[in-house]
Amino acid sequence: MTNASVPAYTELLWPTVLAARALGSSASIEEIVEKVLEQQNFSEEQQQVLHGDGPQTEIEYRLAWARTYLKGMGLLVNSRRGVWSLTEEGRHVVVDEIAARHKEYTARLRDEQKRRRSAAPTGSTSGDDEDGSDWRDQLLDLLLELKPDAFERLAQRLLREAGFINATVTRRTGDGGIDGLGVYRMSLVSFPVFFQCKRYKGSVGSAAIRDFRGAMAGRGDKGLLITTGSFTSEAKAEATRDGAPPVDLIDGQRLCALLKEYELGVKTTVRQVEDVLVTPEFFQDF
Repeated sequence: MTNASVPAYTELLWPTVLAARALGSSASIEEIVEKVLEQQNFSEEQQQVLHGDGPQTEIEYRLAWARTYLKGMGLLVNSRRGVWSLTEEGRHVVVDEIAARHKEYTARLRDEQKRRRSAAPTGSTSGDDEDGSDWRDQLLDLLLELKPDAFERLAQRLLREAGFINATVTRRTGDGGIDGLGVYRMSLVSFPVFFQCKRYKGSVGSAAIRDFRGAMAGRGDKGLLITTGSFTSEAKAEATRDGAPPVDLIDGQRLCALLKEYELGVKTTVRQVEDVLVTPEFFQDF
C-alpha cells in the first residue's frame, strides 16, 4: 500500500481475524489494531488519515466496524473489559467464507432494523458501542479543547497519581519539546523520566519520537510521550529501537483508561448488582 487511501471495513474483516489468530485468539483493541497495521503494511500516511475531524483515525474507525460485524457474524465476541476473542467458528473460518457470512449477516441486520426502526439508536460514530467507547470519545474531545499548559498540568497530576514522587513542568523556550520531568520510584530504585504532551488528532509518527529523543540527549535516558491521538506502527518501533534510549508511549485510549483508573474527570457508577456465574463450557474451547 503506497498511498493514503484506507480500505473499506469489509476489506478489513479477514485481516482482523488473522490479527486475532496471531495474538492467540484473544486481544485488546489496541493489540488488534497494531497487529493489523503490522501485517497489512499500512504506511504512516495511511495511519495518519483522520476520521472526520478526529481524534480517531480512519483506520481505527473502520477496524471498529470490522470488529462489530465479525461479532454479528459469530466470529468474534467481546468481554466487558474490552477483550475481543475469536469464537470456535472464528478460529476455523477460511477467507472464502467471509464474504458469504457478511452478506448473510447484513441481510439479517436489515430485517431486524426494519422491525425495530423506531427503537434503533442514532448518532453512533463507531462500531464499538458495546465496549463503551462513547465516553472515551467525549473525554478526548474535552482534552483536545484544553490549552497546552492545562494539558501539561493534567499530565503532571496524572503522573503524581501514578506514583511519581516528583513531577514538574519545565517547558520553556528552546527546551526542544520537553514539557516536564518526573521522578518515578519503583521499590528501592528511583529514576528521572522526561515527558512530552501532545494534544493531537490522528497518529503521531516516528519523527516525533526521534525529535523527543534528541531533546533528551545528554539530559536523561528515559522518556514518556503522552498524546490524545494514536501512534503509528513506525513510531512504536522507533520507541523501542535497539541501541536508543526507550520512550514509553501513552496514546489517547490508554490515557482515557488511566484517567478513569485514577478518577481524574471520570466517574464510574454501578447501576446494578452483578450475578457471577462460572461457565465451564468457556474453558473447553481452549
